[in-house]
Parts: sequence; structure tokens; C-alpha cells
Amino acid sequence: MTQKYQTQILSNSFTEIIPYYHYNKTEGGWRDGLVAGNGENGVVSACSPYSETLIYQNMYFIIPSRQPRIVPPEVTSELHEARQSVINFDDSWNVHDRRRTYLYCFHPGHQLRLNMPKQKIQDYTRATDYKTGEIVVKYTDIKGTWIRRTFTSREDNVTITKISQSDTGAKIDVVISIDDLSSMKNFGGGVFGSPIKRDEENMQYKKLVDEECSYISMVAHYPSYDGSELAQGGFCGVTRVITVGGTKKKICENDTKEAINVGPLKNPAISITGADEVYLITGTARTHHMGDFGEFASSEAYDIINELVDKTKKIAKKYSDEKGNFAYDLSLEPHMLKQSELFQAVSFCLGTDTDKDSFSEELLTKQQSSAHLLDAFVERVYNQGRYAQICCSGSSTQRLCGLWTGEWNPGWNGAYTMDANVNIQVSGMNTGNMYEAGIGYIYFILRQIKDWEDNAALVYKMKDAILVPVNTDGDRAIMVEYDQYYPFQYWNAGASWMILPIYEFWQCYGNQKIPVNDKIAHLYQEEYLDLERDILYPLLSKQANFWEQICTPEYYTDINGKACYEKGKKQLLEGEKYIIIPSYSPENRPVGYNSTITANAAMDISAARDGLKMIIDIDKTLADNGHEVEEEKWEQLMSRLPEYKYDESGALCEWAMSEYKENHEHRHISHLYCAWPAYEAQNDEKMINACNTAIANRNRENSGKDDTASHGWVHKALVAARLKNSEVAYDLLYTIMSSDIYFTSLMTDHNTDRSIGVYCTDTLIGTVGIINEMLLYSNTGEIELLPALPTKWKKGSINGLMARTNAQVTKLEWNLDEGMVLASIHSYKAQTIKILCRFGQGSFTTSKGETFTNGASLKFEKGEKISISFRM
Repeated sequence: MTQKYQTQILSNSFTEIIPYYHYNKTEGGWRDGLVAGNGENGVVSACSPYSETLIYQNMYFIIPSRQPRIVPPEVTSELHEARQSVINFDDSWNVHDRRRTYLYCFHPGHQLRLNMPKQKIQDYTRATDYKTGEIVVKYTDIKGTWIRRTFTSREDNVTITKISQSDTGAKIDVVISIDDLSSMKNFGGGVFGSPIKRDEENMQYKKLVDEECSYISMVAHYPSYDGSELAQGGFCGVTRVITVGGTKKKICENDTKEAINVGPLKNPAISITGADEVYLITGTARTHHMGDFGEFASSEAYDIINELVDKTKKIAKKYSDEKGNFAYDLSLEPHMLKQSELFQAVSFCLGTDTDKDSFSEELLTKQQSSAHLLDAFVERVYNQGRYAQICCSGSSTQRLCGLWTGEWNPGWNGAYTMDANVNIQVSGMNTGNMYEAGIGYIYFILRQIKDWEDNAALVYKMKDAILVPVNTDGDRAIMVEYDQYYPFQYWNAGASWMILPIYEFWQCYGNQKIPVNDKIAHLYQEEYLDLERDILYPLLSKQANFWEQICTPEYYTDINGKACYEKGKKQLLEGEKYIIIPSYSPENRPVGYNSTITANAAMDISAARDGLKMIIDIDKTLADNGHEVEEEKWEQLMSRLPEYKYDESGALCEWAMSEYKENHEHRHISHLYCAWPAYEAQNDEKMINACNTAIANRNRENSGKDDTASHGWVHKALVAARLKNSEVAYDLLYTIMSSDIYFTSLMTDHNTDRSIGVYCTDTLIGTVGIINEMLLYSNTGEIELLPALPTKWKKGSINGLMARTNAQVTKLEWNLDEGMVLASIHSYKAQTIKILCRFGQGSFTTSKGETFTNGASLKFEKGEKISISFRM
């Protein structure tokens, strides 16, 4: 099967970033820009020919606020009140009118502007090369063809740009400057219209150019708030400027009277004339040691600038050719080797080659007017999603906005949101063979554990247990974002859900030695961590301890399912079950009940069961002395958890409480945790039907209400794919892909109609997980090919997916018209795997010449590769 695989995004338009322009919510603005990144540093390129902006990014840039950095101490004493209000069905308890506070907000780095003499454009394209990680802008005017190439290096942790002229030898004239911070979208304006300044308005910063014009930089001191770990902190970006030929001159542009700009020159810039080539090498960093805020303006030297100047100077020297000139291709080569290996680990192709060379603008228009999904558009979105996830991988994981923001105060603070958004974005990480993304995710989790332990201790008085908040800013994960409307202090399922991707990483890759990098070196003295013993076992033990300690015999359901409270009760009687109380099923509540603080959320029951299953699996794998006793303890706890409840339509209920009435007018489907991300529904026909009915109920009763938030559609599609409901999964993908959610960059908004104007990578990256799940289901000891393949995808291939049984499906091809499915499986351990194909009939043959019935178990030796062929 010969098919063309897409390796780049092509675009023939751009959106120029205009300083101080007030973009409306639906305008693309900076969001139309192409992106690059290496998991820590990155860039958004507007790709404008004559007034280009490069908005530099750093995953760890967060601005301090006046908000407290401690868990409210009163939360401990409120637990009994909460439980009593729930057990007595008193929906008036309001967490004492608490007002939510928030963690710190993600922010952009400096916005570099490249102004060149404007000409009439005769031809223009821009592209992202997925294999090299480059943003390439190419345009032609009266002076010839100009090319600008930019990438963020996975080798050197800097962003490098080359500006060149390809054919006529015309010289480069360009002015390089830094835009005012206050000229960027959403900067300042006071707090909700009040005279109180926003946090960014309490910063001070400088723009600096050295006398030799070797670099241009911006350095900023964060506002100095009492109790903030960043009270003496700040951030910096340094862009080294290298020219071949021509001259450089330091100039001063107009003073815009920006109050927070305290530099000796307000707007220094570098003017280049007559150059043959121009190179920019940009590094960014933050510090906790900028010094006292009051001394920032008068200071003449900053360690953070010196460090970045030295770093970029060394990189310039490292990649110099024999003539001493910087060699862009030399700097690209080591990065490209890493980038191409990551991207090409998986290839995906549908149908014919129609439209695969089209510009994205054309594909977007065509898809919105099409009655079905276009193969080329599905492919491009999948590849763009993989590329975006790779850009965010290695050091941490994706924020709500991935790695990128071109504005201040991005929606939901640009946080890592852990009650769906992060989870959706990592849904295709492990099966998508993104090993580096898995490593970065592990770092992301390990940095939070101390705060998770404190949360469990303070909210529930627990020992050696963990409780996950809804958000983390990347530095802290304390329990502060809660109130009566969003009582996330009682959202119990988070730890199980957040650990599950690490468990699935282990399923895919087996036990690994995880290197201790600079982001977790303050937590661990070892050079490497053992995935099973040092990471999974401690984490899973702490989440199991949470479920053990939240369950108390005082709160239980009797043999008739009635909720009861008996003070001082020491143990359950035969037929009684624990109540998980309090409980919160984001962000829903029963019909006629005015509180979202409830009991026995189905999400909690599923997360508890799945979490206990994971710790039992790891216990058995490690097989330490006494492991059988511990396994028996967790099995017994699992048997006493609440039973699921089903409503009159047969749907799985969101709360396993006979006293509650279901509410389907909501986009969230947290109660289907048993189907996805967990696996409990896989071999339970009643539960599968109940989940499918629950989705149908939500789609029907929530239509036209809060159904533009894209993560609701993505979540439903993931569940549908896991339930092997191919046509529902396809229809959900169509709903997303035919909407207005995509910018010309193919990055995505938070809403299908852009109604709130929030750049959000949930949909883009989550789509990768949906498609992976539609084409391959796997769990320990089992692989199912094409479990949710839509009938419209008659021909295609996906190669390189990982299976959650320490194996790789190196090839998976199908052609429904020809009645053929081919696959190759490489097992990394000796094991027996059950092989099933939805479209296979009675049997399949192997490369060994053996014939097996569909659903038979195939024995693999360690490292063995077996090809199989199904005929329909």
C-alpha cells in the first residue's frame, strides 16, 4: 500500500501583530502564528514578511500575584460539616462563603520585531516542517525571494533564526527591536475594571542593547509580594544578533512613555544594513535571585543577562564554520536528528493523496463546507497534534495553552488543568510512541508530590496519602482553587487519573531508568530513578492510602442501598458498602439539588477501583516479601467500595446514590471514567451499553446549552473510541473538525465557535489520542486492531503505535474494499498476547505460516516480530 505521508503544514496567509491593537475574541491575531518548541523554550512566529514578530516562550514563566501560597487552614475543620451536610441532603452548606483564590499565571517572554522595507509581495508561503521542527517563511518581491527559518533546538535549548536572500543577492536591511510589554494583548487594564493594578503592571523591566550590537535583551523584575517565592525573581530573554556582511548600529526608537519600562533608553534597537545573512540566537530564563525590587531600576548589571549572553556566545562559536561564520545548518543538524526521530516514530495516512498538498486555509474552508471528514484534513490535524505535543515534551507536559501564549493573562491562567485538560492532551502520548513526552510527564508529576501530600493531610487529615488540586502553575499544586460552586477540595479522583499515564508508560515500555534532570534534582539525590520501585510503587501506594482513609464505616449504605451515618461505627456489616463522602463530579450536580458537593460520584468509584488495581499489579510485579498481604488488603477494600447505579434508561448514573436524580444537561462526562481513561467497561456488556446510553443522553439533553467547549467533545470521543463505538467517535470528530475552532496555524481555540477567545491545545493534541484509540486498543496481554474504525475510512495505515503490553505495532494497514488488514507486532518481552481484529472473520495467518482463529492468543519470545494478515 503506497500512500503519501504529510510532513509539513502549508499556509499561504499570515496575520501581522499590531502593537496596542485590541483584537476581538474571534480574531486570530498571534494565534494564527506558527509555533516551535523543545518542551522548555519555544516561539510563536507571526510569519509576517516585513514586520515579523517572534514571541519567545518559556514553560516556566509564571508571574506572581497577591494570592496566598498556602492551603487555607480552616479547610481541615470543614470536613465534618461537609460530610454532615451531604448525608443529610442539606444543599445549603456553602463552604462559609469562601472565595476561590488562584495560583500564578503563565506569561510570554519578549516579543521581538523585525522591521524590513515593505515591498509588494508577489508570492508567499509559510510552513512548519514536522521532521526538522522548523518554521519556514518564503516570499518573493521585486528584490527577489527571501527565506526566514526558525527552530527551537532540542540540543542547545535556544531558538535560532536565519534570514537570507536566495536568488538575486539583494542585501538585508532590518531593524530589530522589542515591543512594549503593554502593547501585547490583555496586558493591564486593572483588576475587573477596578483601579487596582494587575500584577504585570506592578513589574519593572528594561530593554537593553550592548554597544557592539551583539545582542538585544529584555530583563524584568516580578512584582515583589510578601510570601511569594518569586518576590525577588524575574525573567529575561537575550537575542544574540550575528550578521554576515553589512553593518550594525545601535539606535533609539521613539519613547512610548511606558510606565513599567525603567531602562536608561526606553526603546533601543539594532539597525542592520547591507547584510548578506542575519542570524538570531535567543535564550530565555527565569530567576529567583534578581535582587530587591527597589534596586532593579538603578542596577546596571544582571547575572541572568550575563548567563544568557555567555550561553548564546558559546553556541555561536560551537557552530561556526572554518571561516568563523555561524553555520545555521550545523546548528540544526543535532536538533533535527532528535526531532525527526520523535516525529517519525508514528506515521498516519488515510485514503488517497487528494488535497494533501493544499494550503491549510483551503482545507479549513473545504472541511467546513463538507458533509464528511476530509482524509487530508484529518491527517494534517493528527500530524499537527503530534508535532505540538513533541514541542511541549521532555521537560514537563502541556499547559492548557500548550507551551505558547502571545498575550498576558491567558484564559484560566494558562495553567496545567488536571480535571480533563492535561489528561486529554496526554491521552495519545504513550500509544503515540512519544517516549520523551512520557519522561517529561513524569517530571511534571514528581515536582508536585509534596503539595499533593500536604493537600491530603490538610483537607482530610490523612497520612502518607495524596490529593490532587484542579490546577497547578508548574511550581505549586496547593489546594486553593475551591468554593461552593467548584468544590475541588473534595475532587477525589485526581491522583488516580494523573498517575494512570505513568502506569500506561510502564505498560508500553516496561521498567525504565528515569534520569534525574535539573527540574527534579532538588528532590532526588540519585542519578536515575527506577520506574517501578522509585516512582510507580510510592505514588500508587499513596493514592491507595487515600482511598483507604476516605472510606469510614461511619458513612455507609445499608443492604437496601440507603445512605446512613452512625457515629463511632467501627466496621461494615455483611452487604454494607462504604460511601465516598464528600464527593465532587466536575462540574455537575443532581437535578433539584443546589450543591455540587455530593457523595458516591461514579468517577470516584471508578478511579478508586482502577487505582487499587494498579497498585495490586505493581505489588505483584515487585513481589516483595509480604506483598500478598498488601494485595489482599487492597482487594478487600475494592470489594467494599460503592456499587455503580443505573437509571431507568439503562445509563450509568453520575452518582451511585438512590436519593439523587440524574442531570444530563452538562458537557462533562466524568462518570464514564470506567470506560476511559480506565478499562473496567471493556469486558462488561452491561457497562458498555450503560456508557453508550449515557453519552446519548448527554448529547440529546445538553444540545445547544454548554456544548461549544471543545474538551467536552474530545472527552466524549475518547470514551466512544474506547467503547469501540466507531460511528459516534467519527461523528464527534466531525463536529470538532467542521467547526470554527482551528486558526490558520491549525492550533485550536477552547470553543468550537471561539466565543471566549482562549488559545487552547486540548482539541488539537487530544485528537491524536482519539485517533490512536480508534485504530488500536491494547491492554496487558491483548491487542485489538481497528476497534473503532469508521466505515468511511476504507483505506489507510498507521505505523509505529505502542501497545500497552510492552509491544509495538510497527505496521497496521487496511483496505476494506479489498478485504485486507495487515499488521506487524514487535514484542519487547516474552509474553502471550490475545490478537483480535474487528474486521477480521474467522482466522488470521502469521509470518510463520500458522493460522489462528480471530481472538486467539499468540506467543511471542522477547524481541520477536510477527506479521499477521486478516481477510474479511
